[in-house]
Amino acid sequence: MRRLFVIFLLVSSAAFAQSDMLAREYFNNGDFEKALFEYKKLYAESPSNVNYINQIVSAHQELEQYTEAETFLLKLIQRVNYPAFKVDLGYNYQLKGDLEQATLYYNEALNSIEERPSNVFAVAKSFQGHTLLNETIQAYEKAMALKPDFNFNLQLAQLNGELGNIEEMFIGYVDFAEANPIALSNVKRFISDFISENGENENNILFRKILLKKMQQEPQVLWNQLLSWLFIQQKDYNKAFVQEKAIFMRQPESLDSIEDLAEIAMNEGELDIAKDILTFVTQTAQDTEMLLNAHYNLIQIETRQTPKKDYAIINEKYQELFSEFGLSSLTFKLQLGYAHFLAFSNNQPDKATSFLEDTLKLPLNQMQQAEVKLELGDILVLQEKFNNALIYYTQIQRNLKNSTISQEARFKVAKTSYYKGDFKWAESQLNILKASTSQLIANDALDLKLLITDNKYDGDSLQTALKMYAKADLLAFQNKEEEAIGLLNKILNEHKTEAIIPQALFKQAQLFEALEQFEQAKANYESIIENFSEGILVDDALFSLADIYENILNQPEKAKPLYEQIIFNHADSIYFVDARKRYRALRGDFIN
Repeated sequence: MRRLFVIFLLVSSAAFAQSDMLAREYFNNGDFEKALFEYKKLYAESPSNVNYINQIVSAHQELEQYTEAETFLLKLIQRVNYPAFKVDLGYNYQLKGDLEQATLYYNEALNSIEERPSNVFAVAKSFQGHTLLNETIQAYEKAMALKPDFNFNLQLAQLNGELGNIEEMFIGYVDFAEANPIALSNVKRFISDFISENGENENNILFRKILLKKMQQEPQVLWNQLLSWLFIQQKDYNKAFVQEKAIFMRQPESLDSIEDLAEIAMNEGELDIAKDILTFVTQTAQDTEMLLNAHYNLIQIETRQTPKKDYAIINEKYQELFSEFGLSSLTFKLQLGYAHFLAFSNNQPDKATSFLEDTLKLPLNQMQQAEVKLELGDILVLQEKFNNALIYYTQIQRNLKNSTISQEARFKVAKTSYYKGDFKWAESQLNILKASTSQLIANDALDLKLLITDNKYDGDSLQTALKMYAKADLLAFQNKEEEAIGLLNKILNEHKTEAIIPQALFKQAQLFEALEQFEQAKANYESIIENFSEGILVDDALFSLADIYENILNQPEKAKPLYEQIIFNHADSIYFVDARKRYRALRGDFIN
């Protein structure tokens, strides 16, 4: 008998769930009469289910049966003391056009919060569900005034944002962050929708004023953190650095955020401020690893900014650092940097190789050994000693299977084979790398594979144009930009009908940019856009050209239509998100 009863319950439960799904399907499909019928059946079985009650009222309202909804709600309110139903009844009167009755019931719902502050949760939710945002704000504010333990600053900030009350929104977010420091990253994310990269934007100025006022009233690190973050969004790294130093002076236990700021400035090409920040780290850091990392980044910047004729100064700085910190696994990264400088900047590949071979004799772990061999392989490619380079890359693959550095080594095997003109072997390696766990490697592998596949049989059994392009690519790797540009010119003049032309134009444009020959780069990008609009490089050309207009030639109005083309015609482009962000910033939108 008990077993039969259990079976009966299971069957009844399944039937009930099926009716619920059917009712939802009717409602979502706009078949409100059938939805109402099903929800009434469900309500009869479960008269305390708020969801069924709300759906019955909504179905009546969708069918413009306001009187029926009113009758239902009045009976419900007599039976159940649930103040949110008064909001629903008020909204029903509002739909009928009876604003006086609507206001009466809204006020009754708000007054219920005075009787019991916890009613705010149901009342505010109901107001917000009917998009009655001002009433929702009143509910939250009333509850917070009655019970200070309640903190609805986040909800109030979001509501004020929806209503366009920007100042109240900023204050709400800031107050919420003050009470909940752990939620600071979320607060930044919410605020980022209302500020832009333009420091003169009205919202940016308003937010900055609110923070400065807070700082005057009650100084604390939180305001410095938010100001620093705001200045970073505006790419004003000097001002961000001022705030980060102020934070450090009050909390000197960590330089992590200052180190992060230096990295951001470096990535954005703001090398002078990055140098100032890194110099501060070298003068302040107590941790040897952080100190060495700052010295490493500092000398990388100095190398980029120093003319080749003065490279002896860079060499001397490396020697000073090795003299101070020694040659050990601790200065491993600095040693790699020095070898790269010798080979790729100072034209001393043999000296670099000898230096790295000594580095390999140090007690390094497997990953460090692999990094040294990767650099040795690169130097051998630089010298066009391809077979020797392949030995090092292959050793890495064998010793560290399935690791990211192993995949990087495989890509370098493919690239080296491509430089040699062994396109078949290069393709076989690239096919494997398409599934790389590193998205960057996978993308690079796909790009190189497409380049080879699209051009190896382009009406030329000798693959002349592709071999010339690979040679130009190698010259670029060897920092011989002028020679690479000349060879690409030869391709453009002698192979005009071949598919490799847009690729040659794009590669040449990138080299022009590296040499700061922006007018020539611009002409190449324009040629791709005009003559190869259906090709795979058109979005690359559009974005690169827009970037030149916006950030080099200071002609933002010419950049806007180029970003717009990416947004509307190339939604699958890797540049889509950045193009939309930049376009909105140029247009003056608040949203990033």
